[in-house]
Amino acid sequence: MLRVLVADDQDLFRGGFSMILDAQPGITVVGEASDGAEAVRAAVELRPDLVLMDVRMPRMDGVEATRRICASTTARVLVLTMFDLDEYVYAALRAGASGFLLKDAHRDDLVGAVRVVAAGEALLAPSVTRRLIASLARTGHAVPRLEARLGELTLRETQILAQVARGLSNAEVAAELVVSEHTVKTHVSNMLAKLGLRDRAQAVVFAYESGLVVPGASDRE
Repeated sequence: MLRVLVADDQDLFRGGFSMILDAQPGITVVGEASDGAEAVRAAVELRPDLVLMDVRMPRMDGVEATRRICASTTARVLVLTMFDLDEYVYAALRAGASGFLLKDAHRDDLVGAVRVVAAGEALLAPSVTRRLIASLARTGHAVPRLEARLGELTLRETQILAQVARGLSNAEVAAELVVSEHTVKTHVSNMLAKLGLRDRAQAVVFAYESGLVVPGASDRE
């Protein structure tokens, strides 16, 4: 059973999300939180598999709550917001979020996103991906410390990291490199372990910040 914690300061949204998710087979909502500080406490006490996290909340916003939850629990965080703003997308991903969707997403997309993120995959809404890449492009420089860590990867792992950062799925990477999907999954797992990254969302941020991938014509959305 997938255990979910819902954090949102608006009763209507919080109750709606909880009702939708609790009605799905294999999913149970173990708790709710009305602000970031409450979300952190609940995540530590209830140990959910996934936290559905609003970005803008009183006392402690969703970004800081995500950072604390990812640092102190094994829960994955799926961030929801009404505001498609670069600063929140980037900050949430850097804080450890594994997925990012807008609140106006269809209920089926919400349920699918929860299952995808809980399974260990990263998920970004297409519009959010476009803004994230544009934001990283404006930054325009690699972080030397991260750039040096690329040397920990094999050539194949580096190639796969670059493909993951451009938004390709394991199946698409396998087709690009003419290898099996199982081989790609193994390389992705090894790459994440070597770099100490939580999941594919973190790998995307690392690839751009390290300078491995430069936003441009080759990026896929």
